[in-house]
Amino acid sequence: MSTTSQKHRDFVGEPMGDKPVTSLSGIGETLGKKLEEQGFDKASVVLGQFLLLKKDTELFTEWLKDASGANSRQARSCAQCLKEWCDAFL
Repeated sequence: MSTTSQKHRDFVGEPMGDKPVTSLSGIGETLGKKLEEQGFDKASVVLGQFLLLKKDTELFTEWLKDASGANSRQARSCAQCLKEWCDAFL
């Protein structure tokens, strides 16, 4: 199991509320801006997309790479973050 970042642990450790999209693991300012331009301005909206894709991390990773230009590592990091959040809160 790979070690997770502090950002990842912070996100997974509490309810999502109104967190910005950049609070997601793997999503920095540049990717966040690209997502915001497409209406994915909050972490919860990205979570909605993850749920629409039935929590399929492969499909979500591909979607995120297409939507934001994320690389595989960034996309996997975000997918894992959302998956763990769902496991904890849903």
